[in-house]
Amino acid sequence: MCLLKGQCVFVSQEKGEEGERSAKGMGSEQKVMGIPQLVHFQTLITTGALFLGLISLKFVSTEVSANNIAMTVSIAVLALFLLIFSADFFIEGAKGLARRGGLPEVVIGLTIVSIGTSLPEILVTSSAASTIGDDPALADFAIGGILGSVFVQITLIMGIVVVNRGLKIRESWLKRDGQIMLLSVLILSFFLITEGTLEQWEAGILVTLYVVYITWLLTNRKEIQAEELEDAVPTETQGSNWTTAAYIVMVVLGLAFAVFAAEQLVHYAQALASELGVPEAVVGTTVSGIGTSLPELTIAIMAAKRSQGVAIGTLIGSNITDPLLSIGIAGLIHPLAITEGGHDLIIYIIMPFTIIGCLSALLMMRTAYEFRKWEGWVMISIYGAFLLTLEAYRRGFITFS
Repeated sequence: MCLLKGQCVFVSQEKGEEGERSAKGMGSEQKVMGIPQLVHFQTLITTGALFLGLISLKFVSTEVSANNIAMTVSIAVLALFLLIFSADFFIEGAKGLARRGGLPEVVIGLTIVSIGTSLPEILVTSSAASTIGDDPALADFAIGGILGSVFVQITLIMGIVVVNRGLKIRESWLKRDGQIMLLSVLILSFFLITEGTLEQWEAGILVTLYVVYITWLLTNRKEIQAEELEDAVPTETQGSNWTTAAYIVMVVLGLAFAVFAAEQLVHYAQALASELGVPEAVVGTTVSGIGTSLPELTIAIMAAKRSQGVAIGTLIGSNITDPLLSIGIAGLIHPLAITEGGHDLIIYIIMPFTIIGCLSALLMMRTAYEFRKWEGWVMISIYGAFLLTLEAYRRGFITFS
């Protein structure tokens, strides 16, 4: 991920490449860096500082019995940034280990990067599911967070990327991953509409479908790579090459920090919703949805500058992971039953807008296989209409019998 400034490595893979060989970029040999250099790595220092800051704020809040909104918001914001940076750290390590195993870059993007950028959603929804017994409304937070993440990425974030730089769309990506994204959202919606609950066996189906999708990608990785290379513009990005041990440390530390941050984010987002009287589903859809989608926004904007269509693939891939794997894992931990208070909001507002957003994006991509800047403004406008609808519902202007 590109939050690791100057450290992202995108190198061509050659068959039989030695695991510890130095990566080459722009014709020059690059230094292999190990754990001693990792200790001084800017992203690790930033992540550690965020962790210590979060711990300090929690201690101050406990000592002075400060339960005010400002303190709650401050802790939630720190937890969100820690989640983003630690997920980024984890992704870089996972990508590095995959390259060591000789996995083609395109498959890394569709699998590891997709799962990695969805790590915040996976951890937040899983953390919420594990404590549903204490607060059933957390199911609304988890469901709203996943649908909200998909909706935010396909409308607001994609709109920002397209307005920043119009994009060409690869037909193979649209026909394969675009249709799977829409199907994933529709299947999840169907499970939620039936009795308003995602049962554990239904969650198992979602996870199984995702495993089948990933297995198919890995099985057909050579054919997929050949398709990508047909239209791809050769590009290389210079960066550092870490040792296997350093990559393992990135994975372990990144995951540990991310798990902790996700637990804190859920706790304090719930507290904030309670203090402000805002429904859990709204917090999950807006604050959590936008916050956990920041890694996708960063990757998509940076990818758009280097290769047309890569940004679209990043967002679509994540929007396959979220409605299948992220919510599926949470549903396996505990059945997710929409509460009476969150039913109308999720079923009649959040879910329809998510489906409309996916359909609109796919339709615009299909027109001449190009996403124009004005179409990006349309996608942003759809998100704006969603926010207005939420506010109208909150004020009682919109009701459902």
